[in-house]
Amino acid sequence: MKLFNDTFTTLESSLNHSSKKNQAISENIANVDTPGYKAKDVVFKNVLSEEMGVSAKRTNERHLNFGNGQSTTHQTVRKEGTTYNHNGNNVDIDKEMNDLAKNQIQYQALVDRISGKFNSLKSVIRGGN
Repeated sequence: MKLFNDTFTTLESSLNHSSKKNQAISENIANVDTPGYKAKDVVFKNVLSEEMGVSAKRTNERHLNFGNGQSTTHQTVRKEGTTYNHNGNNVDIDKEMNDLAKNQIQYQALVDRISGKFNSLKSVIRGGN
C-alpha cells in the first residue's frame, strides 16, 4: 500500500532536481575566476519516454542522448565546448546569477506546493478542521 500518491513522488523528484541544479550553479559561481574551469549544468532526462518506452531520435550531437540507460532522472554535465575568458574558463556570471534566481523561484514554488499538500492531509486527518 502506498502512503502517498504520485504527486508527492513527482514533487520530491522536482525538489531533488532543483537542489542539484542549485549546487551546480553555486559551484559555477564559486569558480568564476578559476583558470580552465568548465561550467556544470544539471539536465532533466525525458522521464515520459522512459516510462512509456518511447524512443527519442537524436538529430544533432548537441541533443541529449535518451537511450543511455541511466536510471536517474537528472544528471550533472560539463559544458566543454565554449570558453568565455582568456584563462579557458567558460562561466558566464550574468547567466549563472539569472539561473540561480530562476531556480530559487522554482524551488520555493515546489516547497509551497508540497507544503499545501501536507496541510491538506493534516486537515483530513483532523476531520476537516
